[in-house]
Amino acid sequence: MDNINTDAYKVTQPIALAAHATLIQTDATEEQLEQRLEELGKKIAKIQEKMYAQGKYGVLIGLQGMDTSGKDSLIREVFKEFNVRGVVVHSFKQPTELELKHDYLWRHYLALPERGKFAIFNRTHYENVLVTRVHPEYILGENLPDVKQVSDVNTAFWARRFAQIENFENHVVQNGTIVLKFFLHLSKEEQRQRLLRRLEEEKHNWKFSPGDLKERALWEDYQRCYEDAINRTSTAVAPWYVIPADNKDAARVLFAEILLAELKKYKDIDEPELDDKVKANIAEYRKQLTSEQ
Repeated sequence: MDNINTDAYKVTQPIALAAHATLIQTDATEEQLEQRLEELGKKIAKIQEKMYAQGKYGVLIGLQGMDTSGKDSLIREVFKEFNVRGVVVHSFKQPTELELKHDYLWRHYLALPERGKFAIFNRTHYENVLVTRVHPEYILGENLPDVKQVSDVNTAFWARRFAQIENFENHVVQNGTIVLKFFLHLSKEEQRQRLLRRLEEEKHNWKFSPGDLKERALWEDYQRCYEDAINRTSTAVAPWYVIPADNKDAARVLFAEILLAELKKYKDIDEPELDDKVKANIAEYRKQLTSEQ
């Protein structure tokens, strides 16, 4: 996977997901991919160390994809070189009773990264225009003043919600958060094979839920909703990347290549310099410490 053009995977104009590959063609072996991922992980971790010391930027990474697309394992493998202080993972599931008493973005604001840290949203604020769009009856649970019945969840409702999400991302970017969003693009056949493995390998049985098959039956609905969400909200400041996900090892390397390339664009990420007074007295501080021997 040499000389990857990472911008080729960025959504800069309307796309059709059906026209996008779900498999990266590569001659690299599994061992070579793992070695490259380790190299990339260390480079990204070094940048994060500088960010932590500097305290200027936070990084918000959004991961979306159909069930079994590899979000969990990607997080585990790409970020294992990080200092544990530097990365926090949030997995957003069905809203709790408390969360439903607030607006739908409230819990996502609470999970935003501190400056100097990475926050990874494993499933993101986009669940509010994906799962709820496939199942609009879920919106009734939000108890919104202008939504009395499912028919109120109409085209105007979704347009307003997409605008709110774009405003949310613009707001956090303007306040020092780097926002990058990734869709792990899995084929329906590959998902079928991965679900079968969950059933056939006893150690993975716990991952399977009958609900997986119910959602799989709505595959085309989800693809349409993902495509629309990506096209509406891939912006210059908060871009979407479509990652072919049928080969997990290759997908992780591509994700890491993109992340590293994006972080390198920030030329003002650097370790803070010592105060002039401290710098001028380094010899004296060294003398004090060595005299204790």
